Amino acid sequence: MLTVDFDRLGLRPGDRVLDMGCGAGRHAFEMYKRGADVIAFDQDADELAVVREWFGAMKDAGEVPDGAEADVKEGDALALPFADDEFDRIVAAEVLEHIPADIAAIHELVRVLRPGGTLAVSVPRWLPEVINWKLSDDYHNVEGGHIRIYTDKELIDKVSKAGVEFTGKDYAHGLHAPYWWIKCAVGVTNDDHPLAKAYHKLLVWEIMKNPKALQLAGKVLDPMIGKSMVLYFRKPDSAPAS
Repeated sequence: MLTVDFDRLGLRPGDRVLDMGCGAGRHAFEMYKRGADVIAFDQDADELAVVREWFGAMKDAGEVPDGAEADVKEGDALALPFADDEFDRIVAAEVLEHIPADIAAIHELVRVLRPGGTLAVSVPRWLPEVINWKLSDDYHNVEGGHIRIYTDKELIDKVSKAGVEFTGKDYAHGLHAPYWWIKCAVGVTNDDHPLAKAYHKLLVWEIMKNPKALQLAGKVLDPMIGKSMVLYFRKPDSAPAS
């Protein structure tokens, strides 16, 4: 399931793009399919190894345009191993809520984005996330878990102050918020609970088949209770010194 709208991001074939905190690679794979020159960046070497394998499999299967390139890079979000102004587009999806020094990470993202380039940042939306925290401490009190809940105003302010212009906001995964409320209510590790199992089957159906009924449900629910908030930014052509 994609969180970022790549048309809204302005992604074009040949763009050099960074998926910062790529995890299992869902956004990196889509950008590669669209003909971008992709770097999937993460601190988890095991996940990156799997992402690299999938990049190779996609190329072998002819799923990417000629000339598109993809690679992985392991490192620290607070010290990105890239030159200033290196990337045309950057995605940081569901990452900043895990990082204690989030402002430092944001400044690194802006540093490596070229003037005129665009950035998409997604985090858990305030209301669904607050409900999860109130229902269950186990939801977030885990190693590497969520350490903060952003309001849209707070995150827009933090990212804008790093030297980019806010261009828009969206919400995604409205069908997913109730699933996590159920999980938090019955126990986040209680996958065998009948209600959790039933709702999980619904989400699998959405992901695998994407039926029109669930597409319509998502359009209704995303603005109301979408689990993810997505913010879009553009770096000015003449960026002020940060």
